Amino acid sequence: MSLRTHPVLTVGPYLLLAALTVITAAVDGPRGLWLCALLAAWILGAFTLYEAPPEVFVTGVVVLNMALVIKYPWFGCFTPAGYLYAFHLLPWPRELAGVAAVAVVAGTAQATGVDKSTLLGILAYGGVLAANVLPMCAFGWSAKRSADTTRRLQESLAANAVLDERQRMAREIHDTLAQGLTGIITQLEAASHTTSKDEWQRHVDLATGLARESLTEARRSVDALRPEPLETAQLSAALDTVASRWSAVHGIPVQVTTTGSVRPLSSSAETALLRTAQEALANVAKHAKATRVGVTLSFMDRSVVLDVRDDGSGFDPGVRSVGFGLESMRQRVEELAGTLQVESSPGSGTAISASVVA
Repeated sequence: MSLRTHPVLTVGPYLLLAALTVITAAVDGPRGLWLCALLAAWILGAFTLYEAPPEVFVTGVVVLNMALVIKYPWFGCFTPAGYLYAFHLLPWPRELAGVAAVAVVAGTAQATGVDKSTLLGILAYGGVLAANVLPMCAFGWSAKRSADTTRRLQESLAANAVLDERQRMAREIHDTLAQGLTGIITQLEAASHTTSKDEWQRHVDLATGLARESLTEARRSVDALRPEPLETAQLSAALDTVASRWSAVHGIPVQVTTTGSVRPLSSSAETALLRTAQEALANVAKHAKATRVGVTLSFMDRSVVLDVRDDGSGFDPGVRSVGFGLESMRQRVEELAGTLQVESSPGSGTAISASVVA
């Protein structure tokens, strides 16, 4: 809805002007109605019909309102409409000047009984004007600062939302496309080095299956849907499925164990822990040269802990990694106020532990 058609700025002032016109007719007969009609015509023509520049329109309202106040002090009651016009129509800093002008009209109405022919009267009149102008200008200034703060906050929230979505998409691409492509390359390379037709076909079939799974997961990531293994099973069963597929592709046995009293988890917690397990297994395949892997899901009183351990070559956690995997896992878990711990040393395997409150 345009400001030019907003009920507060159109219907409201007319109702107020109509009430004051009735009072004027009752007190002074028809003699003052021409000024009331002139103000009504100005609002109708300059504001509603012809959409005069805001500065011109507000100036006309202030001048006509002042003329009515000088003749009929009760038209000081029309100044709320003037404030509405100034606040809603004028750009900053002209808004402040418009508010001050309307406040002068309001102060003039309030100082009707003050004798302005004496120095004391002039000072009193100035005091009344100041009592109107200063608070209203201060209010306008405060409102502007509040609006600026709100706008900056909204811009900041929007920027953070964009950043969060970029990080989410980066994680999803890494956890779906990147891992899938790595597995496909591994299988195709293995197929190119085998002389057995059966082995060649097995590797090609695995690569094809990985391609299909990766495409499905990529589409689900774009639509912000849950990973496919969690659609039909709880987390413990989904981990079994993921581990079995991974073991079939890489030829490394995986033992999945669930301890404690199994209970439902939030969708975000299940997704974070499943993606953490997938990334940990992907790292084992790429770097660990392990012969076996253990995955444990532990349901404790106030938390759920996922542990992924391997007997591979290990690494020094103190050396900054150039990859995105560990950072992706950490971001997912910390978004749920959880913790991620990595224990490893060269030659001693690696243990990754992700804990979330549940």
